[in-house]
Amino acid sequence: MNLPIPFEAIDWSQLPATVVNGTSGTATMRVVQHGGLRIRMVEYSANYLADHWCQLGHLVFVLEGELINEHEDGRVNVLTEGMSYHVSDGLSSHRSRTHGPVKLIVVDGAFLG
Repeated sequence: MNLPIPFEAIDWSQLPATVVNGTSGTATMRVVQHGGLRIRMVEYSANYLADHWCQLGHLVFVLEGELINEHEDGRVNVLTEGMSYHVSDGLSSHRSRTHGPVKLIVVDGAFLG
């Protein structure tokens, strides 16, 4: 099913920010939603650790910093500026961790199911 998405330039600084606490640190998110499509600018604080294992699919692009992806099976991936990852729903159990601050774009939604 096609989701009609109009052309839209986004000034992320003008969107309201939501701050979510991790096990340690915080994630500050600004969100654009188009039906089942969600686009987020996410800024993790230094020493952030997600408070859950995530099994949702994502397209993630690291804009600044170093993102550490821990997988529940013990694997670890480190992504630096300019790197990305993608995964469909249910194909990974992962969580984010940082040493320093990180800024990234995350795209997810029903199309990854």
